[in-house]
Amino acid sequence: MAETAVRHDWSRAEVTALFALPFNELLHRAHTVHREHHDPNAVQVSTLLSIKTGGCPEDCAYCPQAARYDTGVAAQKLLEIDDVLQRARAAKDAGASRFCMGAAWRGPKDRDIPRVAAIVRAVKDLGLETCATLGLLGDGHAQALKDAGLDYYNHNIDTAPEFYGEIIHTREYQDRLVTLEQVRGAGLKTCCGGIIGMGETREQRAGLLQALANLPEHPQSVPINQLVPVPGTPLANAEPLDPFEFVRAIAVARILMPLSIVRLSAGRQQMDDAVQALCFFAGAGSIFYGEKLLTTGNPDVEADRALFRRLDLHPMEVHESTGTVHADISDSSTTCGSGCGCSAAA
Repeated sequence: MAETAVRHDWSRAEVTALFALPFNELLHRAHTVHREHHDPNAVQVSTLLSIKTGGCPEDCAYCPQAARYDTGVAAQKLLEIDDVLQRARAAKDAGASRFCMGAAWRGPKDRDIPRVAAIVRAVKDLGLETCATLGLLGDGHAQALKDAGLDYYNHNIDTAPEFYGEIIHTREYQDRLVTLEQVRGAGLKTCCGGIIGMGETREQRAGLLQALANLPEHPQSVPINQLVPVPGTPLANAEPLDPFEFVRAIAVARILMPLSIVRLSAGRQQMDDAVQALCFFAGAGSIFYGEKLLTTGNPDVEADRALFRRLDLHPMEVHESTGTVHADISDSSTTCGSGCGCSAAA
């Protein structure tokens, strides 16, 4: 199938045509691609912790951490290393293989990087994969984080380029691409996706996935978030998305980026088990595990374990290299690659 090839030249017409396929046909194609490159019964499990909450100067219309919106989220300082390590150990004990850390900044200042690097180094020493989402990066920041042992950097493009200005005004779409370029240049893996259900059209959903698939390198991790409407934000009263349309987005992402791990990210609390099962069949191979997804709810650990048992799914294993703290996520059949700086999505 031509769709399974790793391409960076998808046209908008090709992507919209995938969205327009009959639902069962689309899921069949996506699941076929998923099985070719991934264990269809293995799910990579991550835990996300907000290490610096609230007070963000950006105006992202979906984000409860923006200082300009009255959402009940109080600004807090960067957590101390011991506090982060306590949560990281608990996450590992609960079965997480990757620990993701988010900070509500437009971007870290030079003085913040050594403190974050120390946190990354300490979490890495626990044998967990590490991911950070800190916003826009300055010169040398990505390399310093890489040197500290960071594996992934999350920086979502959020939505289609032509819809971006409807959602965010305080940073340009190009700013996000520059940070992603810095992250790739430092040799970090990229975690990059977007948010579905912000009032965009299907054409614009296709534009988001086209933009992701046509990046110079496919993100190793592609979080697909469903909007969580938060009171006090401009999108608090957004019209709910048809759940099957969300499943279509997962399926199209799987076809466009066959080697990437597509993450079923924010919004799972609003999904019933049947919709989540369809997402896993359509190619979602990663979830966030735990009760909190930055500042919005997430299904609890026991509910996720129960769902895994019912669907005969299992967490991907972590294999630690001897003498190092690097952890490679792998499955039993093939080796493959596996979020918004301060939003409820990652």
